[in-house]
Amino acid sequence: MDLAIETLLFLAGIAFLAGSIDALAGGGGLLTIPALMAAGVPPVSALATNKLQSSVGTASAFAAFLRGGHVDLRRFIWPVIAAVSGSMIGATAVQHIDPAFLTAFVPLLLIAMCVYFIAAPKMGAADRKARLGKVGLTVVTGCIGFYDGFFGPGTGSFLTTALVALGGLGLIRAIANTKLLNLSTNMAGLAAMIAGGKVLWLLGFTMALANVAGNQLGAWYAMRFSGKGVRPLLVIMSAALSVKLLSDPANPIWQWFSS
Repeated sequence: MDLAIETLLFLAGIAFLAGSIDALAGGGGLLTIPALMAAGVPPVSALATNKLQSSVGTASAFAAFLRGGHVDLRRFIWPVIAAVSGSMIGATAVQHIDPAFLTAFVPLLLIAMCVYFIAAPKMGAADRKARLGKVGLTVVTGCIGFYDGFFGPGTGSFLTTALVALGGLGLIRAIANTKLLNLSTNMAGLAAMIAGGKVLWLLGFTMALANVAGNQLGAWYAMRFSGKGVRPLLVIMSAALSVKLLSDPANPIWQWFSS
């Protein structure tokens, strides 16, 4: 697929901004996927190419948090395996099934996330008592992994919320371990998309370079300022994605009300 140089530059700029947001709160796909589709990229190829650029960017943020000592590889080995399995199943399914039905449920989950982050006590760097054990957290990350492979936008926000609310992690450790899980789901989903021949490689790598720069900036900010400002950003990104999905007249929710 041939794109004009100004279109490539525009998409690279969007990828940089999305990378910065992803490193802090997730939801960068809210920007990149609509931008790719607006540039004329077919929907499944847009999801696949977004997986490529997001995987590279998330890997760079993960490396930054790992160097900072915020990632717990041993604790999250089973959640990673579950997330990878879920993502591969989801990314395979989306190539054969219309993903539109997910738009009916995702906004409701995102609205619930907004309410949680607004009403929950102030988040600090210290861990708290986990509400779910290893098995429960593994099941949750597997479900989120399926969502990431099948659809994608908001996965980072879902994972961060789960690790804070259910896993008992402090905000910075939650963000850092979200990068581990999100990198795993992205790579698994990307593998399935590559097998299906859906990735636009040149465009994906162009956006990936910009996404890496954005992720590094976001990761530096999170560690430098102890996550200050991340909570409002999570609320904003969750609310924005909810509005975007609910504003679609084709959303099944409106069809249910009109029937």
